[in-house]
Amino acid sequence: MTDRSILHASFTVERTYPFPPATVFRAWADEGQKAAWFHGPPDFGQEGKSFDFRVGGSETVATVPPGEKAHRFTCRYYDIVDDERIVYAYNMEHGDERASLSVATIELEAVDGGTKVTVTEQGVFLDDIYDADDRQHGTIGLLGQLGEHLASQAAQPA
Repeated sequence: MTDRSILHASFTVERTYPFPPATVFRAWADEGQKAAWFHGPPDFGQEGKSFDFRVGGSETVATVPPGEKAHRFTCRYYDIVDDERIVYAYNMEHGDERASLSVATIELEAVDGGTKVTVTEQGVFLDDIYDADDRQHGTIGLLGQLGEHLASQAAQPA
């Protein structure tokens, strides 16, 4: 019999990027741009994805770490205010097991010299598959990849 557990946790991560809110928002809202930074490590395979960025729309990304079961992200967008915020609920699955359910809020705030991004997540982590520390670590990594993507876009000739 599988041991069952529930852990409720939340975290907030902030980053500031030297780009205007519209540029940062586009990196979340444009399918090609998001695919350029919202992914696992280079050695992860991909099983599939979908992208429908609108209120009521959904997104899925399934990646496969070497030698492991697929990690599947499935979200539904509940609130989108261009250049200001994105709110979505999502679940993560590890193979056939539901690992977590979360509400994530992305806030974009114009600040001197760029955009402050605040990511707040409130989650329910199931059966010790993931925990809030794992998810926060993953979010920090993704925000780093977002920063690299924005910098590479800015470096491209117009």
